[in-house]
Amino acid sequence: MSKVVDIQTISIAIASASVVAGIVYYAFQLRHQSRLREMDLIMRIDSKWMDKVEQSWLVIRKTEFKNLADYEEKCQFEAEQVAGFFDSLGLLLRRGLVDIELISGLFLMESIWQKMKPYVEGKRKRANEQRIFSNFEYLYNEWKKREQQLASKTA
Repeated sequence: MSKVVDIQTISIAIASASVVAGIVYYAFQLRHQSRLREMDLIMRIDSKWMDKVEQSWLVIRKTEFKNLADYEEKCQFEAEQVAGFFDSLGLLLRRGLVDIELISGLFLMESIWQKMKPYVEGKRKRANEQRIFSNFEYLYNEWKKREQQLASKTA
């Protein structure tokens, strides 16, 4: 009878160890898949930036603007492209599909927002609609919070 108990005990132990090993393997696979998805997202964002938006940003960065009419006269297409790109990133951030660390590592948000802020505010004022490019502003505000948190940790 003790041999039967020993065989049953060994079988249960092996089955339990197999279940634990399967769970550990699955957890590692999930972690690996998450990293792959994040890497893919980074590559897609970077590719879109490099292929389409970066040239528009370079035009805007070197151009001086006084008001919305200046943006529209000098580089309407470029301003829409840059604001739209960052509005899309802000929506992804708001929905939890990207994190601010990723965006912070890819873009210099302070200079982009400061250069684009008059355009965004001008569009809102003209249309009397505060939701225009609101995800872009959300992105900037979240980036700013992150920077303040980092500064307070190092102080």
